[in-house]
Amino acid sequence: MTSYACCPTDISRTPSRVFIVLRLFLGAVFIYASYDKILHPQAFAQAVYNYRILPDALVNLTALVLPWLELILGLCLAAGFWLPGATMISTGLLMIFIGSLAFNRMRGLDISCGCFATQNVEGPADLWTVVRDLIFLAVSIYLTLVVFFFRSGQKQGGNCP
Repeated sequence: MTSYACCPTDISRTPSRVFIVLRLFLGAVFIYASYDKILHPQAFAQAVYNYRILPDALVNLTALVLPWLELILGLCLAAGFWLPGATMISTGLLMIFIGSLAFNRMRGLDISCGCFATQNVEGPADLWTVVRDLIFLAVSIYLTLVVFFFRSGQKQGGNCP
């Protein structure tokens, strides 16, 4: 298992620090997003259903699996483990989230995001919700680019000097 927690990059220290801070930030976002959904799966299933995108048969499965995927993803990002997969999955999930939000905004549906809370305390998803997720997506894309394109000179074996 390769860990990027110890030596995140072989490039200068400043990008390395930026990489670590952004990795921890995005990991914390995913961990925080999973918490309430794991505790209240029925309420999250209702939030998933309200998007009116998935067939009814997939709503409960999504409501049960997605929060745990977010938790594992957040832990991997925060700990620096399995970063190639974690950054790719986070980028893919964020694109799906943004697409779902934008699709429902275009359809004129006034639904609660369900992003960080299963109760309707956030209010309806609005343009700020999409912009916020676009910021998260930019962070995820940056992390993915660093992991895949700026780590070619890293020593094999995961040992740090």
